[in-house]
Amino acid sequence: MVKIDLGGCNSFVNDAEYKEYLNKALDAFDVLDSENGAGNDFLGWKVLPNETPESLISACEAVRDDWKSMGIDLVITIGIGGSYLGARCTIEALSHSFIRPEGVPQVVFAGNNLSEEYLSELMDLAQTRNTACIVISKSGTTTEPAVAFRIVKEYLDKTYGQESSRRIVAVTDAKKGALKTLSTQEGYRTFIVPDNVGGRFSVLTPVGLLPIAVAGFDIRALLKGAADEREELIKKSEDNAAIKYAAMRNFLHSEKNKAIEILVTYNPKFVYLAEWWKQLYGESEGKDFKGIFPASVTNTADLHSMGQFIQEGSRTMFETVVTIENANRTMVINFDEQNLDQLNFLAGKNVEHCNAMAQLGTKLAHIDGGVPQMEVKIERINEYNLGSLFYFFELSCGISAYVLGVNPFNQPGVEAYKKNMFALLHKPGYEEQTAAILKRLGE
Repeated sequence: MVKIDLGGCNSFVNDAEYKEYLNKALDAFDVLDSENGAGNDFLGWKVLPNETPESLISACEAVRDDWKSMGIDLVITIGIGGSYLGARCTIEALSHSFIRPEGVPQVVFAGNNLSEEYLSELMDLAQTRNTACIVISKSGTTTEPAVAFRIVKEYLDKTYGQESSRRIVAVTDAKKGALKTLSTQEGYRTFIVPDNVGGRFSVLTPVGLLPIAVAGFDIRALLKGAADEREELIKKSEDNAAIKYAAMRNFLHSEKNKAIEILVTYNPKFVYLAEWWKQLYGESEGKDFKGIFPASVTNTADLHSMGQFIQEGSRTMFETVVTIENANRTMVINFDEQNLDQLNFLAGKNVEHCNAMAQLGTKLAHIDGGVPQMEVKIERINEYNLGSLFYFFELSCGISAYVLGVNPFNQPGVEAYKKNMFALLHKPGYEEQTAAILKRLGE
């Protein structure tokens, strides 16, 4: 279960000030709970942990088992934004950093960029492996994943012939869209993206569950962690961790002029947790000229790069540290006779103890330097705790955005770059925009 510690904010806030924003967060909780706020047609994520049917879980596991029987050792998962970040976060967090277990496919990701080198190198890899593909897109026409899927599909069709349809699974709309049409034509197995769940809240739908299951991880435990967290967080209380987090971050933003929130981790396995979190909060809150800018660092590495700015740069930020209370592995620092590195004072200590002391020392230094800090704590990295963490951040995001006064579940600004890109690529139907942009560019 997720625990939250606001102690690192004590020197920046008094009880009366915090209480005002706690009441605002409690009111926002009521809006989210009653489902009468802006974007209330995208609240399906709230009940996913408890209402995911056994048939869906079994279907994900059936794809895993089928591909295992075929000796599939590479799965290309195609999607962008919320269509890949939750799965990638989970797989990166749970995987061995260097070794892939025997009999478990490597899951790689495409469709999240338009880099020709990246796609070329991906196909170099595919040609050396026994390859399958999960393609995730509600419409099937989003440019980045559509380009990647066109290239991957062509390769699979040429390489495996009629068997290619068994090697492609689509996660898409239930009734309409280019990918749904193609899946019907080609006979792909399909999973449904729920209409009432936005992409950045979709990790507990087939968008996340299928790739995670195929990668060999326990999606039942993931859902169980989220369900247990939900049971705690649906209780309206001043001690509700999601409410406390939403209240404090909005207080620091509005009353202390903190425009930037840095998500801090002390484990490289959580690099993509930060990427998932940045999309969740950035896309949910950054609109109507409002919002807290989400950034991230991975310490202790970034203490040697971003640490100087955080310690002594402009005082516009606060930190939220994700603390892992227990490591899954142990490594003890040994005594060395020569002691040339002068580290014998650490002999007999666990490496993780040193990591914890680095975290505590950094906390004290940053607070002294004017950077408030919250801690979000989990017991250890596993499927259960990741599910808990996902639900905590999703619920607190909805509450926080309502406190801020924005719709957490739309993203109108995302379309602006697409229109310009389509015009510059001379997409049919964009002729007027193309002419206007070329004139603006002096061409």
